[in-house]
Parts: sequence; C-alpha cells; structure tokens
Amino acid sequence: MAKTIFITGAGSGLGKGTALGLAKKGHKVIAGVEIISQVTSLREEAEREGVEMKVIKLDITDKRDQELIEEYDYDVFVANAAIGEGGPISEIPVDRMRAIYETNVFSTLENAQIAARKFVNKKSGKIIFLSSIVGVVAMPYLGAYGSSKHAIESIAKTMKAELEEFGVQVATINPGPFETGFNDRMFEEKWKWFNDDENFTHKESIAETEKILDDQYDPKDMIDKMVEVIEADHHHFRTAYPKEVEEQMKSFEEEKWEEKV
Repeated sequence: MAKTIFITGAGSGLGKGTALGLAKKGHKVIAGVEIISQVTSLREEAEREGVEMKVIKLDITDKRDQELIEEYDYDVFVANAAIGEGGPISEIPVDRMRAIYETNVFSTLENAQIAARKFVNKKSGKIIFLSSIVGVVAMPYLGAYGSSKHAIESIAKTMKAELEEFGVQVATINPGPFETGFNDRMFEEKWKWFNDDENFTHKESIAETEKILDDQYDPKDMIDKMVEVIEADHHHFRTAYPKEVEEQMKSFEEEKWEEKV
C-alpha cells in the first residue's frame, strides 16, 4: 500500500536517491532539502524521472522551516539530514563539534519530536533515523561525526521504548561507506583548521584511515535497501548494510568487552 513519506536531507546523496526511489514505487514523498537551489534541481530531476514529488526547502536547524514538519500529514518520517567532519577528536576545535551536534543531534531530535507528537495523536507512524556504521564502530579521525551518530543510536533506542505503547515504530538505518561524495567532503573539512606546525597528530596516521575512501560501495545498493526498509510495514530495529558492515558492527561490540587498556 502506498504511504506518505517525509524525508529530510533529500537534496543530495542517499537521501536524494531514496526520495526518488520511493516516488518511483508509487509513494507520496515530501522531500526536504537544505537550500533553495536544491528545490529547483530536485524538482527538475523528478520531472526527468517521470515521478511526482513534493519538494520543499527545509533547513532542519531553522525553526521556521521546522514548522513544515508539523503542517504535513505523513505515515513515515525519515530523519536523514546530517553533516560531518573528520580529524582527530583530541584536537578538533570544539566549536566545530558543536556545529555537528546542532545539526545531527539537537535539530534532528527537534524534528523527530514533532513527528512523534503527530504519530502519537493518531496512534500510528514510523520514525527512521539515519545513523551510520560509525554510530556503533568508533573509527579513528571520525570521532566528531561518529559520536553524533552514537547519540542518535541512544535517542532511537530510547524513543522506540517510549513510543511503543502509542503504536509508533522507531528504527535506524546504518549505512557503511558509500560513494556519494559525503565521506570525501567530510575528510576535506579538517584542512580548514588542521596544521602540521600546530597539531600533534601525524598526517600519516590520518591518511591511513582515509584509505577507506578508496573502497566505498555503490550508493545505488544502499538506496535500494533504504527504499525497502522505509516502505516496509515491519523490519528489524537496526538495518546495517551491506552484510559485511553488519558483521563488522557486531564484531566491534563484542571485542570491546574483552579489550584492555
């Protein structure tokens, strides 16, 4: 059965592909994008693809834009919008951490709370938080982004427990590294503040982690998985993809119980 699905961060990457994919499956999609220019480009792409889609400007940190989440009626709310930055957690300027948390945690929670109230009132609905492999697996030089996704994991688990009595579903989707450009831009951001003459972290150590950029997955596969989960009536609380990412997450959690310092 066709659903009405509200998705944030649909102006690029996995969010954009998923919004289009859901529309192609016959769902009514309300696609929120961060800036005005993305409204035009996504509407044009939807037209080229031959699908109908409601595209709105929705900066999730903007209180006036957030009011749109209240105005629309929908069955599923997908909290997809996020920003990221790489660099050593021991040295990253904390103001940059605050900016990441403002988008990925505080504004995301504000958005989800609006959806939660709507769903509680009608005794049905589903909230999906886009987390990440690094929401569970702590990777060097991705601590700023990863810790924000750790917070989302806790928020999602708690919200799930609290909203079950109201008939509201809550879940996470945890992608691995997919070649959308997001990961590349995230690593690039640190060069705005990192300096060999001032920072103690070795650039060679950072470069070792950045090798993951050479082995990113095809985003189409993740988009297909996201469409599958978002439209489903029932599925696992956490969807990690691809399978090797799921196995890596499970293994990491087990290893931490045995690890010593």
